Amino acid sequence: MSDKNEESTEQTEHKLLLRQLQLKDYNEVKAIMETVYRNIDGSWTRKEFSNLLKKFPEGQICIEDKGRVVAGALSLIVDYAQYGDKHTYEQIVDRGTFKSHDAEGDTLYGIDVFVDPEYRNLRLGRRLYDARKEMCENLNLRGIIAGGRIPGYKDYANKLTPAKYIEMVRNKELSDPVLSFQLSNEFHVRKIMKNYLPDDTDSRAYATLLEWVNVYFEEKEKLIGGTKSVVRIGIVQWQMRSVKSLEDMMQQIEFFVDTVSSYKSDIVVFPEFFNAPLMALSKEDTPSEAIRNMAEYTDEIREQMIHLALSYNINIIAGSMPEYYDNKLYNVSYLCRRDGTYDKQYKLHVTPDESHYWGMRGGHKLKIFDTDIGKIGILICYDVEFPELARMLSDMDMKILFVPYWTDTKNAYLRVRRCAQARAIENECYVAITGSVGNLPKVENMDIQYSQSAVFSPSDFAFPHDAVVAEATPNTEMTLIADLDLDLLKDLNTAGSVRNLKDRRKDLYNLSWVLRKDD
Repeated sequence: MSDKNEESTEQTEHKLLLRQLQLKDYNEVKAIMETVYRNIDGSWTRKEFSNLLKKFPEGQICIEDKGRVVAGALSLIVDYAQYGDKHTYEQIVDRGTFKSHDAEGDTLYGIDVFVDPEYRNLRLGRRLYDARKEMCENLNLRGIIAGGRIPGYKDYANKLTPAKYIEMVRNKELSDPVLSFQLSNEFHVRKIMKNYLPDDTDSRAYATLLEWVNVYFEEKEKLIGGTKSVVRIGIVQWQMRSVKSLEDMMQQIEFFVDTVSSYKSDIVVFPEFFNAPLMALSKEDTPSEAIRNMAEYTDEIREQMIHLALSYNINIIAGSMPEYYDNKLYNVSYLCRRDGTYDKQYKLHVTPDESHYWGMRGGHKLKIFDTDIGKIGILICYDVEFPELARMLSDMDMKILFVPYWTDTKNAYLRVRRCAQARAIENECYVAITGSVGNLPKVENMDIQYSQSAVFSPSDFAFPHDAVVAEATPNTEMTLIADLDLDLLKDLNTAGSVRNLKDRRKDLYNLSWVLRKDD
């Protein structure tokens, strides 16, 4: 059995290997280039090929089949600002000296890609392009630039402009042997260039300036304090219980901040109206008076939570609390950063019960928050049921949406959950939701709770199969700790199975914010 398997392996038609080119490969490289580029100067000389290997050996790659080179890709690193969008091929290669190569540059420049015509049915070009992308990411370069021929244009030059031809190829009304392939490999046309390759008669001396953007590119990282690509969040499924004083409640809050921070979490989130037990301390007879009385604690709780954020080195989203000023009642969530600063997001949509029982009003502004874990958004409970808000935050580059909620029944909870899951998918972001459990017998309109806190992701292969990163046991006080890989969102945006953000028909519709006069 073993001998038969070995014999079968030896007799396979192909055995492909991706590797770096070496000087000994020159004759095989020359043979392919002379065939592929016979109408435009053919192959590099041995001296030019040697220059290229000396300048940037890692950038010269090939695919061999049973020891013979059958495809290759040649590249340089350039400081693109020195050349810009108006340049020629000759300026980049500089008569085969390749002096444009700059090891400290920011862009991978594709010089040539060539495949032995006998191997074109194996899609080796795609393998080479993927290898270039991997190289670009590993070298932390901004992207890949290449001048692309449009040899199919020779058949349409008398009736189409280059721009119209390229548009029709992009729309798949026409096919070009070079451009169609490049577009299918996630390159986009940045510009049309004239005289890029003056001797390219098939392209009528026109070329496309093509770009692939490295979404993983990072500016030179700080040795300390840099932005994280993997963020650890903690969410608190909060037990509503009677308290004797504000000090009693702050002890419970500090317990959870301490617990979550001990897992090296970057942020901890509390539910909507997590401070509701303080309403039971009020001697007021009506719900509207009791919640206004509770609002008197808000400033003190915020200040103490800012102190906790500093002392435990963790960002805190202080659920939401009532705020009463100018005889108006609002619901507000505070972001207490671990650098000592804070910000706030008002609940914009109030439920019929909040309006009826409490006389609560909605806020007027939507904010994106800059933090040391990236840009985040906060939507309080009912607000997540309005998709426009999350979409606007996504347009401001939000990566994580936090939703503190309070729900009394399972059907109310499911409205929040289902909408939060939809927001994660349609906005290509993570969404963390958390609520409270238990009961408060002496607090009218907040006497029972239902919650199953959770963290949701987009739905694609790189994420959990059910798009649920983590979820709590229903109606049980607990915490959830979850790691969120922000780099996966970048990849989803450019190479996902579907691309909700990129594929929006902005030519048909748009979304805008209508400001009030008092904003």
